[in-house]
Amino acid sequence: IGDQALLEALLERTELPVLLAVPLGQRPDLPAALAGRVELLDAPHLVYGTGAAHRASVRRYGAALARATHVSLIGADVMDGNYSLPASVRRSALVATAAGAGLDTRVIGFSWSTSPRRAARRELRRAERAGVQLLARDPASAARLRGDGVRGVVQVADVVFTARSVDPSAAERLLAGVSAPVALVNASGLFAKRGTDLQADYVEVVRGLLERGMHVVLLPHVTRSDADDLAVCRALAARFAPGEVQLVDTLLTPAQVRGLARRAAVVVTGRMHLAVMSLMAGVPAITLATQGKVEGLMQLVGAPELAVEPRGGFAGRVLTLLDEAVPAGSRIRNEVAASSASVLALAERNLTGLGPAGCRAGDEADLAVDRPTAPHPDLGGGRR
Repeated sequence: IGDQALLEALLERTELPVLLAVPLGQRPDLPAALAGRVELLDAPHLVYGTGAAHRASVRRYGAALARATHVSLIGADVMDGNYSLPASVRRSALVATAAGAGLDTRVIGFSWSTSPRRAARRELRRAERAGVQLLARDPASAARLRGDGVRGVVQVADVVFTARSVDPSAAERLLAGVSAPVALVNASGLFAKRGTDLQADYVEVVRGLLERGMHVVLLPHVTRSDADDLAVCRALAARFAPGEVQLVDTLLTPAQVRGLARRAAVVVTGRMHLAVMSLMAGVPAITLATQGKVEGLMQLVGAPELAVEPRGGFAGRVLTLLDEAVPAGSRIRNEVAASSASVLALAERNLTGLGPAGCRAGDEADLAVDRPTAPHPDLGGGRR
């Protein structure tokens, strides 16, 4: 959902036609209002491929650049090499090529950890020297980048903060007849993937929410074979009596998540973009911090305590925060509300120059090539 939210937020704010390059030919399911302007670039092996398949994808990317005006790289948690070093290095090289060709090229609001891989850092510096705009989505990431010798970094906020679409349909269906305060809980599959067993703490958190009279909704955010929230949420639901908690057994759209977040009193999540979409609604989001992404986000909203270390025993800290954050008029709730205008202004910086209205697919980054009206012969299609 997070990567889909990044793509949709960017598409909502530009009127330009877009060619979208996604790993291995994945096809995002876009709202009809956005899908008509988007065509997949036939370059599925651009980031992860090898040999002849990769070379063919590079040629198609080069042909697209020959007729493009803008290139944006999104979903770029991964630029520091800690998910995949070869992919991070290749992404930096791809955007450096675009900038070297004179195109407006940017890495849309991304995070940078405290321990980037050396080769990823080197290639990002080269991209910046080639003219790529590097838009760090929080003050901690911007400071880390500058400390690593990456000059010219612009601090922004996550582009999802600019999203305008809200769909109340899931909230209306899931919460029909619910009068109690609602707590959204995301149990992330990322921790299980890394061998960290947090199930007992999740159980304690959910029991604490129930004891405080809240209606608990278990909400998966990612369903991938290597990091499946739904499997973890199902296991968590099985620890409670039927009807005690409510399990959402499919992925919602980003707009539906925003509609559901508007009905929540608090969110507890292991996924950063669920936190973003909750904070947009003024809802405190207690977030298990990973990859250095969350600390800077919570600095932006004036509530750094909402970032919680994901280790055994975290439940005690979360329950303390619940009592501090949930009450109307609490300091944390007020800080989140007071930050909204400044955070939105920072998020808008991602879109500067992309048009009056300026890409999801996997935890991997996506390249969006904004095209002029006349298509390149290699790209197919008629006049747009």
